[in-house]
Amino acid sequence: MSAERLAALPPLRDSLEAHGLLAKKSFGQHFLLDLNVTRKIARLAGPLEGAAVLEVGPGPGGLTRALLEAGAQVIAVEKDSRFLPLLGELADAADGALTVVNADALQVDEAALLAEHAPGLPLRIVSNLPYNVGTPLLIKWLTRDLPWAGMALMFQKEVAERIVASPGSEAYGRLAVISQAVADASIGMTLPARAFTPPPRVDSAVALLEPRAERPPPVALAALEKVTAAAFGQRRKMLRTSLKGLGGEDLCGMAGVDPAARAETIDVAAFMHLADLVLRGSAATFS
Repeated sequence: MSAERLAALPPLRDSLEAHGLLAKKSFGQHFLLDLNVTRKIARLAGPLEGAAVLEVGPGPGGLTRALLEAGAQVIAVEKDSRFLPLLGELADAADGALTVVNADALQVDEAALLAEHAPGLPLRIVSNLPYNVGTPLLIKWLTRDLPWAGMALMFQKEVAERIVASPGSEAYGRLAVISQAVADASIGMTLPARAFTPPPRVDSAVALLEPRAERPPPVALAALEKVTAAAFGQRRKMLRTSLKGLGGEDLCGMAGVDPAARAETIDVAAFMHLADLVLRGSAATFS
């Protein structure tokens, strides 16, 4: 990759203006055009030299430039075809280090993309995620058998806080349980709305996820999704009631969980135990 060619690219605002591009509200687009900020995100993402990076929603390519500068082999998935010419210019300057895929990230097969465009390289997922698909994308990546080594993902600040929330807090829910069952989660940085073009109505934050040494297999995570959907779907009710369809009081008893407790007080390990019992069909009413 030619660092000189990347450095010679015009400023992002000039590139957007030259291509007549504006953010689409329907796609949840908010661009990061400050390369100092995108370089900081790239640093937070961990060692990128010689790594494959999956980026979703690159838009004008501000974060993409920073990832390339850090030595990553970038696979950028962009649904909005308006950005393909601009990203094509960036790919030309990257001398083979950038692959642009025009697709819906919710539908792509990440493992297949990795095998085709960056075989054998460790995978990190680094994105300024479109607001309207950030949570389903995270759940997809967490619950599939995808060998990622780390994630650095920009969300609305409220969503990032839900990812890292602890039991007993107002933000604690399904997203925290599933995220923390798979990874150690923390917030790497926050950004005010004014840092984006156009500015959203809320502040944003980068959630950092490092995979646990032993990640639950997809089948266990599917059971965890089932349990947490029931528990947090009626979060003000006691578990004996909210989990009634999965075994209720008997299930809680086998797991050593207080059936009178509410979902927001139960830690990740206890939810994993409940999910394991459901998965193995230990509850008499399991179906």
